[in-house]
Amino acid sequence: MKIQERAGGGNNRASAPAQPGVGERLPTPPRERKPALAALAVLLILVGALGATVLVLRAGDRISAIKIEKEIPVGAAVTDDAVTEVLVAADESVNYVEWSQLASLKKLKAKYTIPSGAVAVGEMFAEGTGLPEGKVNVGLSLKEGQYPSGLKPGDSVTAYRVGDAAKSRTGNAEQGSGSTAGAPLVESAQIALVRQAEDGSVNSGTLPVTVTVDKAVAGPLAQAANAGEVALVRLPAGGASDGN
Repeated sequence: MKIQERAGGGNNRASAPAQPGVGERLPTPPRERKPALAALAVLLILVGALGATVLVLRAGDRISAIKIEKEIPVGAAVTDDAVTEVLVAADESVNYVEWSQLASLKKLKAKYTIPSGAVAVGEMFAEGTGLPEGKVNVGLSLKEGQYPSGLKPGDSVTAYRVGDAAKSRTGNAEQGSGSTAGAPLVESAQIALVRQAEDGSVNSGTLPVTVTVDKAVAGPLAQAANAGEVALVRLPAGGASDGN
């Protein structure tokens, strides 16, 4: 009787569900593959690499051009101290003057006043004087009080004779018809160049100015300038600028 109970008890234990062993992994569902996302990632990598390559190629496609460091007045030639070398992006639509062409550029004249900081292009220069027919440049050295403040290239001015010579001429005119009293040396001239120090101050108390005038009035103006008897008055914007 005892033997049967023991056997029965053993059968009951054998029928209980088996427990997983220690350290055994539970089964996991298979991973879902997404080929579309993988293809997109590869495409983005390729696009980024292509963009970087294009940027590198563009950065390397540069030319050595000429940059104007000092303002060049109309009709003047380029000098070594007025230019520097600069790298610019190559562009077939822009007629850059390359640094290797500097010697040839020195033989040309500025067609108009070229400001500091501009990159030289072929359209800025021409053979000859670079001035319109019948025009010349005259240099003036003006003291304080003989020019308006803020004078700059492109301004239109009237040139008057001042000093003792002007008083003498005025007195003679008053004794005569008086038609020349107070008459300007040049009715309208255009400022081609104003040369100041880098900080905007006037060197040595005088201001070097170059004006473009008709050849017919250049002689009297140069004589008065040599005697320091020229004063400039700025004309209103839009005033006459024919250089008479």
